[in-house]
Amino acid sequence: MIRTLKYSGVVLATALLASAAATASDELLNMQKNADDWVMPTGNYANQRYSELDQINRDNVGDLNVAWTFSTGVLRGHEGGPLVIGDTMYVHTPFPNIVYALDLNDSGRIIWKYEPKQDPDTIPVMCCDTVNRGVAYGDGKIILHQADTTVVALNAETGAVEWKVANGDATKGETGTSAPMIVKDKVMIGISGGEFGVRGSMTAYNLKDGTRAWRAYSMGPDSDILVDPVKTTHLGEPVGKDSGMNTWEGDQWKIGGGTTWGWYAYDEELDLIYYGTGNPSTWNPSQRPGDNRWSMAIFARNPDTGMAKWVYQMTPHDEWDFDGVNEMILSDQEVGGQMRKLLVHFDRNGFGYSMDRETGQLLIAEKFDPVVNWATHVDLKTGRPQVVSKYSTAQNGEDVNTTGICPAALGTKDQQPAAFSPKSGLHYVPTNHVCMDYEPFRVSYTAGQPYVGATLSMYPPEGSDHMGNFIAWDATKGEIVWSNKEKFSVWSGALATAGDVVFYGTLEGFLKAVDAKTGEELYKFKTPSGIIGNVTTYMQDGKQYIAILSGVGGWAGIGLAAGLTDPNAGLGAVGGYAALSNYTALGGQLTVFAVD
Repeated sequence: MIRTLKYSGVVLATALLASAAATASDELLNMQKNADDWVMPTGNYANQRYSELDQINRDNVGDLNVAWTFSTGVLRGHEGGPLVIGDTMYVHTPFPNIVYALDLNDSGRIIWKYEPKQDPDTIPVMCCDTVNRGVAYGDGKIILHQADTTVVALNAETGAVEWKVANGDATKGETGTSAPMIVKDKVMIGISGGEFGVRGSMTAYNLKDGTRAWRAYSMGPDSDILVDPVKTTHLGEPVGKDSGMNTWEGDQWKIGGGTTWGWYAYDEELDLIYYGTGNPSTWNPSQRPGDNRWSMAIFARNPDTGMAKWVYQMTPHDEWDFDGVNEMILSDQEVGGQMRKLLVHFDRNGFGYSMDRETGQLLIAEKFDPVVNWATHVDLKTGRPQVVSKYSTAQNGEDVNTTGICPAALGTKDQQPAAFSPKSGLHYVPTNHVCMDYEPFRVSYTAGQPYVGATLSMYPPEGSDHMGNFIAWDATKGEIVWSNKEKFSVWSGALATAGDVVFYGTLEGFLKAVDAKTGEELYKFKTPSGIIGNVTTYMQDGKQYIAILSGVGGWAGIGLAAGLTDPNAGLGAVGGYAALSNYTALGGQLTVFAVD
């Protein structure tokens, strides 16, 4: 049987797309143009999370009703969202990482179910809940990155395993939480485990058979991180020889973190992939003097070879766990009177960056929450944040107990992806409005054991009665256009649509719809559990649907997800979000909405 895919009303067989010269990217570049489907975790290669569907709009969104639901059978945090390809929806879960194929023509009937058998000892080495951010599709395969780092290719029609490969070693603290991205004939896979002293990497596997094509580490010798000391640039200047080693003391880079568990983007014209790296290990900055390159950085790489064209480090010598893994959103917009191929990135450190994605030039870096205080500004020439010494967690190589740092370690925004509307020209950003106290301490490295070296407590900023905002951001100016307060952090990925409606979820469990231009709330519905999933939309039989996974968890909801009560547990999140248990409970459900 050949399962069919829809392209603007024309039905093409999957088999017709596969030719000797074609790649999975060719297929996906066509498929992402069809608004009826949702073929990538972030909607398209540009990570815009935007849909051209407009059947649901600001005038009728208030009439949304639940069309159908599906229980995943798993508790803990449900991040990511489903794929919709033709008449089939692919739904994933947290550990044990079940994948369901559901028939949209038959009330969500389960076509097939894949449930991997994983060692439960993987769970304790997953930093911030047992989350998984989604599956990818390409060349008739569904690609899953399991918690134990196994990368699995499943037949999209039958669920049969076509190949599998181990991307890391969970016994050393390496885990898999990120959604894969398929570019050309390769599967791009990152790694999690920065809190266990692993060395971060991006790996490309051949989609056909799972053999490794290349691996680029975040730090180490040039041959490991795949940079050319002369041709690879940082803000227009050559990075120089062994930049990923000589900014570390001794061999600390070998357990240096810089993991790559966020989202990835691809520009087919420039033929570059973009992704960010995470915190250096340990969290205690006095144990790793230097800039600690290339943790906390954005890489632009060639997908065929892995060689880096440019790299930019946002937070040199991180002292706060401000991972740089958040999504890169690609668009073409005018900045300062000149059209630019923009890369927009909302970093954990609280600055929203607008960059030229072809050259790596830094154009704009502004705070997207006014309470950010650890740095005054970013020097656009050097790219360095101007750190306020009061909020440094190490002074003269000594540990310092620091209070009132904004944002907290989970950042002004964590992995929850923003959306961009080409129609409004605005980015819609789910944010955390949270500060912290940070107490570093000395820690030694043991493979497979936590390698953190800090105790945190989190709380709203002084004088604030809320822990989150949902904002509209003008990336051509670096300005907030409007901002809506939320009681808790907004840990859900946003969706913008041509109907001038933007959707997101809340930790209490509400799906919300707001006016794209004004932020006016147009609709809300409380699902069975807190939402940390990403909103998806699709068209089936002429009707537009909105889909969301609910299931509280993730870093913000780790207290509920893992039954933790110590206020300092969950890397400081348990105490900060203690009140969340008054509003929601564990769950695992897909809820699908439509206008009758």
